[in-house]
Amino acid sequence: MAPKLLLFDIDGTLVRAGGAGRRALNEAARKLYGKDHVCSEFSLAGRTDLWNFATAYRLATGKRPSPRAVEKLYRAYLRLLPRYVSKAAREKTYILPPGIKTLLRRLKREPGVLLGLGTGNLEEGARIKLGPSGFNGYFQFGGFGSDSFHRDRILKKAVCRAARYAGRRIRPRDVFVIGDTPFDVSAGRKAGYNTVAVGTGFATWKELVRSRPDRLARDFRGVAKWLEWFGLAGPRKGG
Repeated sequence: MAPKLLLFDIDGTLVRAGGAGRRALNEAARKLYGKDHVCSEFSLAGRTDLWNFATAYRLATGKRPSPRAVEKLYRAYLRLLPRYVSKAAREKTYILPPGIKTLLRRLKREPGVLLGLGTGNLEEGARIKLGPSGFNGYFQFGGFGSDSFHRDRILKKAVCRAARYAGRRIRPRDVFVIGDTPFDVSAGRKAGYNTVAVGTGFATWKELVRSRPDRLARDFRGVAKWLEWFGLAGPRKGG
């Protein structure tokens, strides 16, 4: 059986980290450039880290970001991120969407299923954000924000890594992109993959509907439905 590849976004999809990323970036910009609340001037949701850090640098300094400047800001962010993720977990603002634990456990047992990440986070930051969830062990590879400014290219990189991991080619029709924003949907469509939008994150339901994903769900509850969408189970009786 040809492998199925499921690529999950992180922020708003696998977890909601209580604004840890935004808070860490705000503090990093304040410490480096004296700019308060830089993230209040733009939305991070659905963007890549490369875009977010370049934008934060430009807004904080009024200068054009260089790769070296973005790297410095990112390193400052990484030093702060674990503290804010831990704080969110302690304060119970670190939230797992309904049904995600059950779905991942079931998918892990399905033969021929590969689980990967398709995220705008750079990998080190992605792993920090996933830490309290216990989900890191489900995802051995992925596409990350360090791969490109463009989410469709990040997804294609994830597919290449999955193919190396599995030792065989993965057909585009067997790739599913799961995310919580129209950016995830548009990137998956542009890359030529199946798209599933889930209303667990930062986009409104109307925005998700307008993005026209192949499938749309409020959350991850209802394992049978999700397995059917991924082509892993026959249709349920009664449709």
